Amino acid sequence: MSARATVVPGPAGAIEVRWEAPEDAPESPPALVAIIAHPHPLYGGTLDNKVVTTLARLYRRLGAVAVRFNFRGVGGSAGVHDEGRGEVDDLLAVAGWTQQQWPGAALLLAGYSFGSAIAAATSERIAARHLVLVAPPVDRYPYAPRGDFACPTTIVLGGADDLVDADAVTAWAAARAAAGPVILLPEASHFFHGELVALERELAPVVAAALAGVGAPPPVS
Repeated sequence: MSARATVVPGPAGAIEVRWEAPEDAPESPPALVAIIAHPHPLYGGTLDNKVVTTLARLYRRLGAVAVRFNFRGVGGSAGVHDEGRGEVDDLLAVAGWTQQQWPGAALLLAGYSFGSAIAAATSERIAARHLVLVAPPVDRYPYAPRGDFACPTTIVLGGADDLVDADAVTAWAAARAAAGPVILLPEASHFFHGELVALERELAPVVAAALAGVGAPPPVS
């Protein structure tokens, strides 16, 4: 199934969005909607990034609508890069749109690299059932500023990542109760070249188990 394209009104203007229905029941009202945030816009990050599309496929196979979008200033999205501040507002606007389109569906958030920081920040401001952070640069952005994540969280790291210190992030995550066991792909670089199949294979059952074991998300205070 090809992705459906739409434009969502955002705080900086139009936001380019693509979404795909779940594989199991594409015509039924979905119980889950997953929004995936792409890597840094100033270094080529877009909604077509291979890690982002891999995450979208994973969520569709788990029964969720998969939503990708371009941050402000990227592709068909209006505005200019805002160093992570306005990008949170972009994601919130997309989340509001998904709630209008699929009322009652539980929200899942995911992000890769820079996008993981935006997803984490957004999870502090909107009720989400689960959060996935792929290659999160926790030393560069304020992850979990309240001391822990606002919802159950899964972190994926590459053992050969030369931009994110896998050992340091693993130790950091161990101090946060909402973070489950870190998934480490020993051969993966920051860009996951040649490791996308492994990424989906290792992450899918962890996310599926997390969704099976978590009830309705609590309100965000």
